[in-house]
Amino acid sequence: MDVPLECTSRIYQKIAAHFIRHGKEELAEKIEGVDSLFSIPDLLDRHEVERPLVVTGPKVSKSTFFESFINDRETGYVVYHWVKRDPTVSQAEEIAAFYEKNKCDSFIAIGGGSAIDAAKGAAACIARPGKKLEKMRGPMHVRKDTPFFIAVPTTAGTGSETTSTAVLSDNATGQKFAITDPHLMPDVAVLDPSLLVSLPPDETAYTGMDALTHAVEAYLNTPYHLSDTAEDCEDAVEGIMDALPKAYEDGEDLQAREEMLIASYTAGTAFDVSGVGNIHALAHALGGVLHLPHGMINAVVMPYVLREYGLTVMPELAKLASVCDIEKDGTREERAAGFINAIEDMNEDMGIPKHLEIDEKDIPKIAAWAYKEANPMYPVPVIFDRKRFAKIIRQIKK
Repeated sequence: MDVPLECTSRIYQKIAAHFIRHGKEELAEKIEGVDSLFSIPDLLDRHEVERPLVVTGPKVSKSTFFESFINDRETGYVVYHWVKRDPTVSQAEEIAAFYEKNKCDSFIAIGGGSAIDAAKGAAACIARPGKKLEKMRGPMHVRKDTPFFIAVPTTAGTGSETTSTAVLSDNATGQKFAITDPHLMPDVAVLDPSLLVSLPPDETAYTGMDALTHAVEAYLNTPYHLSDTAEDCEDAVEGIMDALPKAYEDGEDLQAREEMLIASYTAGTAFDVSGVGNIHALAHALGGVLHLPHGMINAVVMPYVLREYGLTVMPELAKLASVCDIEKDGTREERAAGFINAIEDMNEDMGIPKHLEIDEKDIPKIAAWAYKEANPMYPVPVIFDRKRFAKIIRQIKK
């Protein structure tokens, strides 16, 4: 154990927990149901905004539902439809400049986490025009009101529609970093399951496992829990373990799609309070090098990290197993092991690999990035130093 790291991290987290418990922000207003996308014009009128910038990616912009949405409002929209996966600082700045050039007064982000996070980054630029996004890295550096913001997820996974965090990539290094501030919380989250029916099985799997990771990590981050956090996590885990295989097998199962959207939203509200942990820190670091889908990397990493936590997380994992009716007659140890095995089985059923192609020379850099992200901020059950991150990376490496 790295004693100085353990001491400084736990002191930081104790102080952070005090502020979390005394500063919970309002959640995004939730509007859900089939065709709820088309309630947006009324929302705009209610909030007295007239010229929204719609931020999305090229794939969504070519969809039938997007075309119908754009043509549904007489006064029209300004559209930015070039968001890429893992949006960079420069793209967020480009969106902000596009917003200003077109004299917009609000944001509508439609897409996965990339579109919503890119729009959040742009909103931060609008709020703090004289401050670089790199200087807003970490918690509480926006600190000014952002424009009215509607988030419309087209995947059930990132939870960005109900969090105060945006994840962007550094242009020079590719390293991912988070900007976290209550002002980045969307004003409204529109959860329309009909937007997900064309989501391919692999993206369904990756984004769904991202949501599961959010719920599990938030559940284990007990120092930051509020009174309803554990229950939110349990509800989200149970919903995902039930609905994700159904959505993967049948993309047109609207009930499964809606259950996944609600579970993703619920997991988002939980990890917005409790944060994520070593799984996400490692997944972000690996993603900065490998450029693979974030949810897929989370799915690969999760069993390795949970096993590395060992006895420390056995009670929590056993409880989640009971919630999901896994190994219900087993001992606490058997139920905890059964929960991890169930994650691996679901990964295998959805074609997610157990190992990743990682170059040995990149391991020190990946471990350092993960270490820097996780410590001291994340109240993880076991604090990992660089050596422990490197150990897990080598377990994952093909």
